[in-house]
Amino acid sequence: MIDDIAAAAEAADGAAPLDEATWLALRHHPERVRTWERNRGFALVIGSELTLVVHPDARGRGVGAGLLDAVLAARPGGLEAWSHGDHPAAAALARSHRFARVRELWVMRRPSSSPLPQLRVPDGLVVRGYRPEDAAEVLRVNAAAFAHHPEQGAMDAASLAERMAEPWFDPAGLLLATEGERVLGFHWTKQHSPELGEVYVVGIDPAAQGRGLGKALTLAGLHHLAGLGVREVLLYVESDNAPAVAVYAGLGFTHAAGDTHVRYRR
Repeated sequence: MIDDIAAAAEAADGAAPLDEATWLALRHHPERVRTWERNRGFALVIGSELTLVVHPDARGRGVGAGLLDAVLAARPGGLEAWSHGDHPAAAALARSHRFARVRELWVMRRPSSSPLPQLRVPDGLVVRGYRPEDAAEVLRVNAAAFAHHPEQGAMDAASLAERMAEPWFDPAGLLLATEGERVLGFHWTKQHSPELGEVYVVGIDPAAQGRGLGKALTLAGLHHLAGLGVREVLLYVESDNAPAVAVYAGLGFTHAAGDTHVRYRR
């Protein structure tokens, strides 16, 4: 049921209603997921994270409000939820149930037909693909780079292994900037399909910032994805992260008004 409703919602809305973390929890940790189902709709709660989806054919009949009322009755504590694509129905439901709009995540896109600048790696560094022995260093850099990030910063050895077990994982697409044995940063690329690639995660050790690694690693990943033949590359960036938005814009990425995910909190 969840798969069918999610697929129908994505086809109608142009945005997937479940994010990667939710799918990973459903596949690997179903015991952590509380589920409500009714009238061709469902709600999931994982920790304080709410996901609510209604089949397009069942919308406008109070199904979403009914599901949310049931969730709040069973779990009255704080909740957070994403509206993927900033859907107006989600905004209305948020207002009626006292969820505040607290965060915006932009999707930026770049056509692979646009020429890429030449890759220049800072002196003394090597950019290469991931090796199994790099796991501890990748986790160290990730923890330092995303210490204040609510999702990415929580990655541990188990969740890293789960991501690497996904069908899309390619060690050649996890690019590391190294200085000797030390990893200074990484760019994890993702190929969704033959046509679509993603700047999945770019993480730089705070101790190595100011050396141009972010731009160099991003560009290295874009060259890698272009070599795979993808037609478009997307990425996600916080709307208020002006330095990152500027770097991506300088590499040819643009943001369209409909490509915004909104975070709500109650």
